[in-house]
Amino acid sequence: MSSDRSPARSFRDLRVWQEAHEFVLAVYRYSESFPEWEKYGLAHQLRRAAVSIPANIAEGFGKRSPAEKTRFLNIAEGSVEECRYYLILSQDLGYGQSQSLTSTLEETSKLLNAYIRAILASGS
Repeated sequence: MSSDRSPARSFRDLRVWQEAHEFVLAVYRYSESFPEWEKYGLAHQLRRAAVSIPANIAEGFGKRSPAEKTRFLNIAEGSVEECRYYLILSQDLGYGQSQSLTSTLEETSKLLNAYIRAILASGS
């Protein structure tokens, strides 16, 4: 995170949240084409895990202590891993190509890791 940026006033100002939100929108578009029988199965699980990423970033943003912030960001990291698996599974089941989504997820993961490191380094 460069020092020429002003501090985020809202979670919406965070690049990591913006990337995670774009991932969610893409997941919703991607999973629309899943078979009907997956509506309450894999599509639901993938969407739930995807939504958890920006939701936990937002919730962590509102916490005061670094420990509280990183707790929610660690939950977001777990949801990233869950999404990684669901994307592998959906592609292996022939529900669509997930390379683009996987790339967006990787970028989100890198930003999330950098955000956590920055919080831990600053102590706030």
